[in-house]
Amino acid sequence: MAKKWYVLHTYSGYENKVKQNLETRIETMGLENNVFDIQIPMETVTEIRDGGRRVESDKKVFPGYVLVRMELDDRSWAAVRNTPGVTGFVGSQASPAPLTREEYNKIMKRTDRQAPRKTSTDLEVGQTIKVVSGPLAEFDGIVSEVSPETNKVKVMVSIFGRETPVELSFDQVARI
Repeated sequence: MAKKWYVLHTYSGYENKVKQNLETRIETMGLENNVFDIQIPMETVTEIRDGGRRVESDKKVFPGYVLVRMELDDRSWAAVRNTPGVTGFVGSQASPAPLTREEYNKIMKRTDRQAPRKTSTDLEVGQTIKVVSGPLAEFDGIVSEVSPETNKVKVMVSIFGRETPVELSFDQVARI
């Protein structure tokens, strides 16, 4: 039987506990030759907080899911399926669907330390902000577009009585 990656659905927020419970069950039930690896895909995200302060943190790529590399047989399926916090396998309950090599590689590529970092912000369209740096510092504006991929925000700023769209980086604006 082949070793394949399967996706487990867990209660959200219980991923680390499920991994810990699985490791304990594998050891106590003697399944080391059936279950080989357990992964919780994580990526580093840079968050922009008030005042443009950057904070890096690790976030789960897929909250509520855990990857397990295993040889699927009745015994290993039952042990994993009945682990506290696991709600089931992804796929049909009768026969869980393994990930393809391409799917697994795509998921794990996001967790690579060399992968492009994501930026997250609490800015929302329609929100009033203050420009804190650059030539428009001290102007107020309204967010019209947020682009986390490029770390940019489009803001409508009133210049000489006219609404003018301005593209700024996340660290140039602050919430009011």
